Parts: sequence; C-alpha cells; structure tokens
Amino acid sequence: MFAISTSDFMKPVTEIYEEVKANIARAAAKSGRSPDEIKVVAVTKTHGPDVVAEALDAGLEIIGENKVQEAAWKKPLSPSGQEWHMIGHLQTNKVRQAMEIFDCFHSVDSLKLIDRMDRVAGEIFKSPRILLEVNVSGEKSKTGMSIDEIPRAIERVMSSKSFWLEGLMTMAPFSENSEDSRPYFNKLRQLRDEMSEKFNIPLKELSMGMSGDYLVAVEEGATFVRLGTVLFGDRPKLKRTVSSDDDTGGFSSALDSYSGEGPTFKILD
Repeated sequence: MFAISTSDFMKPVTEIYEEVKANIARAAAKSGRSPDEIKVVAVTKTHGPDVVAEALDAGLEIIGENKVQEAAWKKPLSPSGQEWHMIGHLQTNKVRQAMEIFDCFHSVDSLKLIDRMDRVAGEIFKSPRILLEVNVSGEKSKTGMSIDEIPRAIERVMSSKSFWLEGLMTMAPFSENSEDSRPYFNKLRQLRDEMSEKFNIPLKELSMGMSGDYLVAVEEGATFVRLGTVLFGDRPKLKRTVSSDDDTGGFSSALDSYSGEGPTFKILD
C-alpha cells in the first residue's frame, strides 16, 4: 500500500499557473480590464502542505480553505508568505479559531455570523477583512444571504468598528456549460455597484468563479477567482485513511476528507 497524488500525473503547478494567468489575461481583455485586477485563490482543500508549497513556488499568493479544522493543522506545516482565505461556510462556534488562522473571509453568510464575528473580533482585538456571501441563484442547497438581506447586512457591518468590508461573493449553480454562470455573476456585479452607490462605500472585491467557470467570471468583473482542480487536479478520493497506529503506512493524524481534521491520503489496495 502507498499514497499517491493526482499531481504526480500532471504538469508542474508552475506551468499550469502560467497557462491560467494567460487565460485570465485574455478574458480580462475581452471586458477591457487589466489582468492585474484579478487574484487567484488557490484552493487546497484535501491536499496537504506539499501542495501549498508547490503553490507558493509557482507564485500563488493566496491559499483558500473550506474548513477551519483543515487549515488549523495544514497552515503550521506549510511555508509562510501567503495569505489564507476562508471560502467555505463558517460555523459560529469556530469563529474564534478561524480568526487566528485566516486573513480574509469570503463566506460571511448571515447576520448571526456577523454578530458573532463582531463580538469575537472585539474580544481578541482583530479587524477581519470580509466579503458578504450572496445566494444570487436562490438555491436552497446553497449558503449565503438573499439579495434582499444584503442592505441590512451592510448596515450591520458598518455599525461596527471591527470589520473591513471588501465586497461580495457568490457561487453559481453547477453546470457543464460555463456560460450558464454568466447571469449570476452579472447580477452580483450589479448588486455590488448598487450597494456601493447606496452606502457610498468602495466594494472593490467580487469573489466569483471556480475552475469550471472562472473565465466567464473574469469577463463579468471578478477580482477573486477560487481555483482548485484546474491547478492541482482532482481532489484525492478517499478509499482508506491511515494513522500513526495503523500498520499500513504510519501517516500521523490522518482523518477523512470530510472531517478536515487531518491529512487525507489516497491508498491503493
């Protein structure tokens, strides 16, 4: 038995990232934008610190994680020099721990979470950078506030001295056709423009677009694109996990990819 990584069969991340940057530059040019406006969030969910190191070596400056507990073990084992962004749903009971780990939060998705983050930020003297997550599609399976809730959320954030409100975030419904995402990205950009004018505040960041639709997102105004599989290949598919007391490999603290509490290895029987 041994562990393998999808990246063993791919081009080097450095080469892939150069291709991604070239694609972004072409998409930006279509809408009269500079590619310098777009930042890539390298999503390393279920990958280990070695992949974080590859990302850093390739020139990627932002690491995105979906789970607090996964970032908690991974960040100390990873090279320094990158920002860490929380892009997944943040539970209120993990806010304190998350604020010690992450530099920016893309997925602030409820007034309840805003209240909790405000209280904790005051207690530990933090000023988190945040984006408000908007459920533009209205899908019940997705987190995020409705469009109608956003004005109230902005008012709540502005009433606090704890936050740096940087913009908005969304996820488009899954589709094999990237063009299907365009109306949702367009709607988020329009909402951002409306809220910026309404409250007379700069909301410069739009976090939208993933591996399947990031070029459409760039054309529609994205400033953050969240890329995982396009950079690192498919995430490891869990067959078994091993731990330090397992006689099949001796990897420590290995738990499944859904818990996020330890490294996951793909094992061949």
